[in-house]
Amino acid sequence: MQSLKELFKIGNGPSSSHTMGPKRAAEMFKNKNPLADKFKIKLYGSLALTGKGHLTDYIIYETLKPIETIIEFDTEMKCTVHPNTLDMIAYKNDEIIDEIRVYSVGGGTIKIDGIEDYEIPEIYNLNKYEEIKAYCYQNNINLCDYVFDVEGKTEIINYLKNVWKAMEESINKGLNTRGVIPGRLRLKRKAGEIYDFRLDEETPEIRKNRLLSSFAYAVSEENASGGIIVTAPTCGASGVLPAVLYYMKQEKNYDDEKIIESLAVAGLIGNIIKKNASISGAECGCQAEIGTACSMASAATAYLLGLDLDRIENSAEVAMEHHLGLTCDPVYGYVQIPCIERNAVAAVRAIDAAYLSMFLGQHKSIPFDMIVETMYETGKDLHSHYRETSEGGLAKKYCRNKYYNKEMNFAEK
Repeated sequence: MQSLKELFKIGNGPSSSHTMGPKRAAEMFKNKNPLADKFKIKLYGSLALTGKGHLTDYIIYETLKPIETIIEFDTEMKCTVHPNTLDMIAYKNDEIIDEIRVYSVGGGTIKIDGIEDYEIPEIYNLNKYEEIKAYCYQNNINLCDYVFDVEGKTEIINYLKNVWKAMEESINKGLNTRGVIPGRLRLKRKAGEIYDFRLDEETPEIRKNRLLSSFAYAVSEENASGGIIVTAPTCGASGVLPAVLYYMKQEKNYDDEKIIESLAVAGLIGNIIKKNASISGAECGCQAEIGTACSMASAATAYLLGLDLDRIENSAEVAMEHHLGLTCDPVYGYVQIPCIERNAVAAVRAIDAAYLSMFLGQHKSIPFDMIVETMYETGKDLHSHYRETSEGGLAKKYCRNKYYNKEMNFAEK
């Protein structure tokens, strides 16, 4: 597995695979070809089908300017390696001087076809939870200690401090910003309203749900607006983990030191899924994004609650198990409907899964590694319409239902 620095990335939304990844590829290709006077970028698969809504073309133009850039959206070519595929071609005096194929595999990570040296090095020798758990028991350490040992304690703690700072800032900015999220849907920001909402008699359970939802909405609305967020593990699922940790800090009085430790635990869970399955909605549906985020947040919560390694495993497993089969069907290709709401629901579910693991006891029938494999197989079995193409599910139903479009004034003029 790679460093947590490759999982937690601070940057602009709305999509790690559709904006962060292509931006990274464009920067690399531009630097590699300083003599180029024209670029042609061909987008395939999910990048072609939902690239407009995800601002893929915008970020590529911005990255490659002032060089002339032509972008083509090819929705017909079959992507045999990864659904987020793009070709990058450099020209000088109308002659091709360089050409590469890039895969944006999720979380802002890219792979270049035929160039193994570009692969980011792996620093973790253990890749399965069962292996890591056995190692921790054998050496009498917890999960965050394992991360600190592998990554270098001072270095990774300092990195995670910046990650946590960015998460808190995204919540605070989202809670205090009003207005409309950019895009055809013209969605009104809701985070501040949810945070300020009060019942005459608010029970502790309602308060928990209200706060978690407002925090998740805050980050997700920032992401949808192109603001600064942290991939956790992706932009589309960036609201879940910050919401849970912010709630645990504000309401349960955990200090920043414990929050940083829980971030390391969450990152380890996300890394296991990234290594053995996928965190890409285009590859495995939203279960790979929201499901992973929920697992990460639930494991972090279980760690904060002082649960042992088996119960932490249970919490991550429960969180993922009940997201199996979740489709990725963003309306108009925007990371807005149903994405923002899903972040709030997953934040609530993450804490519930952690407490459920406490009640279930030390052992559970389904190991975490098994549920990760199951998620990957399920994702591969999903029809392509349900894997970030906006050709099926809610995206298809919403856009074809003229009544709702008319009533909500969302129809394209």
